[in-house]
Amino acid sequence: MEQMTYQNNETKKEVTTTPPPAKPSFREAFLFWLKLGFISFGGPAGQIGIMHEFVVDQKKWVSDAKFLHALNYCMLLPGPEAQQLATYIGWLLHGVRGGLVAGVFFVLPSVFILLGLSLVYVTYGSIPWVSALFYGLKPAVVAIVILALLKIGKKSLHSWLHYVVALASFIAIYFAGIPFPYIILSAMLLGYVAQKLLPAFFENNNGTSSKSEREQEYYINSQSATAETKFNGVQIVRRTGIAVVLWVLPFLIFYTASSGFGFWKELSLFFTKAALVTFGGAYAVLPYVAQVAVEKLHWLTQLEMIDGLALGETTPGPLIMVLAFVGFMAGYHEYGGSLLMGALGLFTTTYYTFLPCFLFILVGGPLIERTQGDARVKSVLGVVTAAVVGVVLNLTVYFGRAVVFPEGAGSVDPFSLVWIILSFIAMYRFKVGMITWIIVSALAGLGHYLAGIYLL
Repeated sequence: MEQMTYQNNETKKEVTTTPPPAKPSFREAFLFWLKLGFISFGGPAGQIGIMHEFVVDQKKWVSDAKFLHALNYCMLLPGPEAQQLATYIGWLLHGVRGGLVAGVFFVLPSVFILLGLSLVYVTYGSIPWVSALFYGLKPAVVAIVILALLKIGKKSLHSWLHYVVALASFIAIYFAGIPFPYIILSAMLLGYVAQKLLPAFFENNNGTSSKSEREQEYYINSQSATAETKFNGVQIVRRTGIAVVLWVLPFLIFYTASSGFGFWKELSLFFTKAALVTFGGAYAVLPYVAQVAVEKLHWLTQLEMIDGLALGETTPGPLIMVLAFVGFMAGYHEYGGSLLMGALGLFTTTYYTFLPCFLFILVGGPLIERTQGDARVKSVLGVVTAAVVGVVLNLTVYFGRAVVFPEGAGSVDPFSLVWIILSFIAMYRFKVGMITWIIVSALAGLGHYLAGIYLL
């Protein structure tokens, strides 16, 4: 009897841990998601870092293992991974309303900030000194895209197969003009076939970390199971139906209330398609948007596209908000310089860009929970990410050519070429912050303009 008591006591000692925190109130979580929408600068890495610091380290709402599991799969989904991660965590904490609040407020502040910047851009952008500011921003944006290419390539190209896929992707989109969605679908098919025929080729260390020894100290941990995370076929069908209704509803409004239904239909379908193939983040989908919106539909020019990327880099929230600027310019030009129609184009683009993101999490979340640890899915999508590297290389060449050779191959812009090199060195070698360098670049463009006036 004494021995049993001793064992029980020992058992109690072994399992005694810090009690898990209570479930956070909806109000507390709401205030955090609202704050995050205003401070989420620094791209996905900075945004994810802010979330991890608060929900894992400070509040212990979600364990590190659960956070990383959610992040891994959000990175594999099309769409902005940081916004989807916020939606995922909000969904884990408070169900559908939590996911909606987290996802919406991650985006909402940047929507209105970008709207204000877009209005200023089209209203005052033709003023010489304002144009000079954007003249300095354009080469800095090219350097930022080059840095993104290096970062994505370093994370994605792990073998000769990945390099071959990246090169083939670049050739397909740059020389053959094959649309981005076809490249992504082909990469998926290739990854699936290669994984089946050469499974040993994909066997590697997937970076799965050992489970935390203190999982029970967190409200949501890797062993947590709630009604939301359990697979429910009826619930999935119902939520998918709601998403379809929400997708169709604006079409009905435009059809009955607008004289230009054809334009709004084209805008909505285009950005829905863009949202569904945005593997690898905003830099991956921008070549597709430029390929169609600039070259085919003529909603905006190459240089306006680069200006939009510069504006997107200066706002909080996901960089994919650049698409909202494209929607603004599309509505603005389509309706003869109407600011109101430009704003409507921005809101419509935002709606259709992010609606699939909520569908993937709120409908696919339980499925994602069931696929935890499935290396096959990661292997196949690893090939897709390699294809994205080639697509981003195309974006680099596309933007670089427009900035360095603004009037064709025979005319080089010396300032832009030099500033691309200086920007790359400053941000890569000396780690100057992106926002800081954007400000410096704008001032450099203004200085170049003023020097031209006084020297002449």
